[in-house]
Amino acid sequence: MPRSGFVGILGKPNAGKSTLLNWLLGEKIALVSPKANASRKRVNAIVMYKDNQIIFLDTPGLHEKEKLLNKFMLKEALKALSDSDIVLFLADVRDDLSGYEWFLELNKKDISHIVVLTKIDLVNEEEIKNKIQEYKNLNKALEIVPISAVEGKGKEELLNLIVKYLPEHPYYYDPEIISTENIRDIYKELIREALFEKLGDELPYETDVLIDKIKEYDNLDKIYATIIVERNSQKGIIIGKKGRKIKEIGIYARKLLEDFSAKKIYLELYVKVVSSWTKNKKMFEELGYEVE
Repeated sequence: MPRSGFVGILGKPNAGKSTLLNWLLGEKIALVSPKANASRKRVNAIVMYKDNQIIFLDTPGLHEKEKLLNKFMLKEALKALSDSDIVLFLADVRDDLSGYEWFLELNKKDISHIVVLTKIDLVNEEEIKNKIQEYKNLNKALEIVPISAVEGKGKEELLNLIVKYLPEHPYYYDPEIISTENIRDIYKELIREALFEKLGDELPYETDVLIDKIKEYDNLDKIYATIIVERNSQKGIIIGKKGRKIKEIGIYARKLLEDFSAKKIYLELYVKVVSSWTKNKKMFEELGYEVE
């Protein structure tokens, strides 16, 4: 009997959750950005490993309830926690344990978890050993695994440990499927990644992407998308002088979309101002979010 189950990936913003997911999967389906709070929705990705099926639930970073958007993101993370057979708690090896202590408070059902220390390529061996000992002292985790997606370290060890703790169960999904995500959501995330890449710290937090329409052909997808912002000044940042910035974003986004879909992509991007959309429940639903 194979082992199959659901593995939540949780951690503070910018701990490397989406990078880990794409690395384990071998495909880019989760947004990767050096900017904190890049991910906003859960992403379900499926990894087949030694005839076992691991269904990863990637989540937004854990943060306090503030704006409506943050409230949604925390809800997504907590739902992944409750849906998981085991949890990976990711932490930058350079961080203190405050994020982990908060996670332990949120984990009211005491779901078993593995601590994954990321970005170990940025510190020396002594620092890694010391940080592992700090987590061991709390005596809460099943395992503590140091990894580096950049250097390719720790992948096999992590996958073996995940499988070890998953229940024996038939496959939940067809082994040929890599994600349960709707193609529109994946395209949306890739366009958001292009925004992060080309605007960096200039990108307003109050920015999102609405996929208006997709026309699919055998060797071509035509995608029409609207970038939503809250103010005219934000619209100007995204469009740029003489439209240069939106053109750069479009070129980069098209490359990401073509790499993922293995098809030619025709992409049209629009920018629209929707005042205070981050406080508007109706707009949230239109963008694919659910908030009670």
